Amino acid sequence: MSGTELKQRLAAILAADVSGYSRLMAADERATVAALDAARAVFRTQIESKQGRVIDMAGDSVLAVFETATGAVSAALAVQQELRTLVADIAEDRRMRFRIGVHLGDVIEKADGTVYGDGVNIAARLEGLAEPGGITVSDSVRNAVKGKVAANFEDQGEQKVKNIAEPVRAYRVKFGGDSASRPIPAVGGIDLSLPDKPSIAVLPFTNMSGDPEQEYFTDGVTEDIITELSRFHSLFVIARNSTFTYKGKAVDVRTVAKELGVRYVLEGSIRRAANRIRVTAQLIDASSGNHIWAEKYDRVLEDIFDVQEELTRSIVTSIAPHIETSEAARIRVTRPGNLNAYELAVRAWAAVAAAFGEADRTARDEALRLAREALVLDPRCSAALRTIAFAQWQHIFFNTTPSSAEARDEGLNMATRALAIDNGDHCAHLWKGMLLFQAGQQDAGLADMRRAHELNPNDSLTLICLGFCEATSGNPQRGIEHGNNARRLSPRDPMRYNMLNILGWGYFAAGEYAKAAEFAQRSVGEAPNLPASRLCLVISWIALGEIDRARSEFQVLRNLAPQIVEARLAGRFTFSSPSLVQRATTFLRIAAGLEDPGAAEALR
Repeated sequence: MSGTELKQRLAAILAADVSGYSRLMAADERATVAALDAARAVFRTQIESKQGRVIDMAGDSVLAVFETATGAVSAALAVQQELRTLVADIAEDRRMRFRIGVHLGDVIEKADGTVYGDGVNIAARLEGLAEPGGITVSDSVRNAVKGKVAANFEDQGEQKVKNIAEPVRAYRVKFGGDSASRPIPAVGGIDLSLPDKPSIAVLPFTNMSGDPEQEYFTDGVTEDIITELSRFHSLFVIARNSTFTYKGKAVDVRTVAKELGVRYVLEGSIRRAANRIRVTAQLIDASSGNHIWAEKYDRVLEDIFDVQEELTRSIVTSIAPHIETSEAARIRVTRPGNLNAYELAVRAWAAVAAAFGEADRTARDEALRLAREALVLDPRCSAALRTIAFAQWQHIFFNTTPSSAEARDEGLNMATRALAIDNGDHCAHLWKGMLLFQAGQQDAGLADMRRAHELNPNDSLTLICLGFCEATSGNPQRGIEHGNNARRLSPRDPMRYNMLNILGWGYFAAGEYAKAAEFAQRSVGEAPNLPASRLCLVISWIALGEIDRARSEFQVLRNLAPQIVEARLAGRFTFSSPSLVQRATTFLRIAAGLEDPGAAEALR
């Protein structure tokens, strides 16, 4: 950068000055200068330790710039705490107290490192609003650091400040508060090293509306952003199920990145009022803690889908500029014709996702009710159509419907309607494929599921479903690969037992019975009521010659799912290979005491 070149960038600015400096100087110049020198040393040490840079220390003021808002606020907190210790033995009226303001915004930086602009001016005005010994920050800083520093924030409202056109919303920083939440360890055996392509986790956006009912809407917007990013083959995107384990928790971005094995983290908030909406978002490079960019969108509510597209485009161009034009065309949010229908569909999807793995039909029926209500408002609401397909597949799989045929017909009809609207809808392909596979049309079902994976290579649910179907239809190694990929994409998944279940069945089909038993047992440990895992465990133990253990486990399975057991004893397994069906059926019948254990020898 030449001596006259100016650079505009996003930065966190810390501005500070001494409260009552003139009074202190009038009372004792020598002691005040000594105290000021000691305070400057504290500022410099803490600023530099938090990856900041001192710009100026003229007179009684301090100006510093940071790459992250977290670094600036952490430095401010450390400075104030250390300065309190320095003046603890000094008379109250002689103590030197600094006021500190912090703002995150655009600045103009010269070649010599000095900075100018509204970002600096707002930080200085916030410093003027701070109490002696206190810190005041802007809403952009508060949103960026909430949950990442040991402090709480007290809203001071919109403040009209000198030479700034728009009011500034200010927050008083209250010392203390909760530190980052204790990390939840990922499932053992997952390699969390960074992938060989840009990797990102999208944390659940914070609902700033003050209305708990808006949680569904906020979560829906977050999920849509994850889905749009997941379409890119050139990106590695952590699954929704893992990132949403951080919802409502105070977390450190670097800890999140480490636990999920990614380089970039996106976080943000949504505030909705009447027909207006404000979305803030910031993209952070967790390897350095630097902000890549931060944006704020103030729009009418119906423009939320424009905001989703803009966010996706900004992320993609920031972390993967090499993406080809043809792939960049994937940025296209499917827009519902009716926003109320979209909100109903979001609620329906939340209900059916929560029902996955549950034997109770209540949540699935509620999802169907909400989705059908959405279709009354907007017959082309894709989210509602694919939700019905998913719910009806669940009804059939968990045997919670009075008519599997009717459930299958409606599910296939809805998936087909969704694909007529958008043939690139990976969810519609997935549930159409699962319904066809369940109906015995394995080749057609696999074709749709493979298309879903092609359209969205980062979707862990697609990998779970496709992995199971591949494993049971003659491609066990491919099923195992999909199961492991799903685990990597969602290392903190609350439903990881499904991934373990896939691996159990894949290894059983491959004839690796010890591994099959290992993964099936781990799945049972996490989901004791999942019949598929117990079934895999029973037949794997028979294959290993563990007859007594298998028979004991069989009794638990029979009590848990008698209808499934009877169907499997009759040979109704989903394996496409007749030899695999014979092997699994014989092993199960041995566990049930219906055949002699010697019958297993020829089949192992």
